[in-house]
Amino acid sequence: MDHSRAPVLDALAAHGGNSDLTFTPPGHKQGRGADPRVVEVLGRDVFASDVLIMNGLDDRRMTGGVLEQAQELMADAVDAEHAFFSTCGSSLSVKSAMLAVAGPHEKLLVSRNAHKSVVAGLVISGIEPVWVHPRWDAEHHIAHPPGPQEVAEAFERAPDAKGMLLITPTAYGTTADVGAVARVCHDHGRPLIVDEAWGAHYPFHPDLPTWAMDAGADLCVTSVHKMGAGLEQGSVYHVRGDRVHLDALRMRADLLDTTSPSTLVYAGLDGWRRQMVEHGRELLGDALALVRRVREEIAGMKGLHPLGEEFVDAALAHAYDPLMVVVDVSGLGTSGYAVADLLREEHRVDVGLADHRRIVVQFTHADDADTAEGLLDALRAVADRGGELPPPAGIALPGPAGLELESVMLPRDAFFGPAEHVPVENAVGRIAAETASPYPPGVPVLAPGERISKEAAEYLRTGVEAGMYVPDSADSTLRTLRVVAE
Repeated sequence: MDHSRAPVLDALAAHGGNSDLTFTPPGHKQGRGADPRVVEVLGRDVFASDVLIMNGLDDRRMTGGVLEQAQELMADAVDAEHAFFSTCGSSLSVKSAMLAVAGPHEKLLVSRNAHKSVVAGLVISGIEPVWVHPRWDAEHHIAHPPGPQEVAEAFERAPDAKGMLLITPTAYGTTADVGAVARVCHDHGRPLIVDEAWGAHYPFHPDLPTWAMDAGADLCVTSVHKMGAGLEQGSVYHVRGDRVHLDALRMRADLLDTTSPSTLVYAGLDGWRRQMVEHGRELLGDALALVRRVREEIAGMKGLHPLGEEFVDAALAHAYDPLMVVVDVSGLGTSGYAVADLLREEHRVDVGLADHRRIVVQFTHADDADTAEGLLDALRAVADRGGELPPPAGIALPGPAGLELESVMLPRDAFFGPAEHVPVENAVGRIAAETASPYPPGVPVLAPGERISKEAAEYLRTGVEAGMYVPDSADSTLRTLRVVAE
């Protein structure tokens, strides 16, 4: 296929020069009606490109095939058979993927390291999750994706499960053995869905972890806005084989998708695909070389330790993405929360994730020597203040048993049923009626329908006191929890 083409961008360029009078949304009419103060900040080109696909870039019957051609090019670029663009982020795409495989009261194997969007999908759909617990890294106190052994054991518990939803990579960049998990699923005649939100770049360089489609996944969701060059909310789901029925996928997605998709987001996806096909290997190769140097520099700073290879073990992660630089800051006698706040407040450096002992620094092909040096300068300054930084607050870190909660109700029933708020100390033993997800990464400690353990409750309470952000619980202070009424 001709990957020098970008159908959405080409149609936008053609539309920009036409003299059509538009009597359709959006109401700003290519910016003519926008407040000049808004245009001053956003730029007129944003509004000029904010046009409809139907009755805009294409006609009312979409006979120009603008979107269809762009999706076909995307599928070809990543060795999938089909690709579908989404302008509502992978939070929506993964819900569509789940619904394409299972329905109300049917079982689905789900990695317990799932993002809160997956739990929301369970609540909406009425699917019964069969939790597949991740691999616990006791030394670093984080979870890695489950492996084939954990998936096989889950199928023994639930042989009637309709398939598996595997979340890989994690927000720490660690990955599952997707090929081995796919073989387990296929041996049971079931499809494997992979939520690979952080791995959209994997198809374009051999030194990155294996791309889910190449490893045998049937349906894969990616967030191009995370590690690619798409706009926020730009997501794609890809399909290979016949274990996931395309008609079902389209119908389920239509239940959730917006009827007013953003052409700007489509254009970002279209242009990124072309960039990666033409230059991805070179661009990502440069980024990988840059990160190797950054890791070496950080390793030489007192109190800081970049992690990666330590995660890879037969009993832990299968691989890791070197572009996700996990930095252990505990040697400075402080927490990742404090370091993240200091980097932002004093050095104008933002990091995506912080926890009780780490920060995670995300590199992409957009980074260069200047951005790397800016980060390194800021980290050097932080390291030089090692003795002055606030000590980490005491967090009651649970072990794996404290996080492997018992599921006793369907998430939907617990979420929508009668509920009450109780003090967190009184919530132990009660059934959660809400999701409580430290963010980022947004992996729930509590999901609706799970019995709350003492370890989980204490972890949330002390974590919030230490600087953890839990945006989805009804009481953001975590002094109370929403539980199923007795």
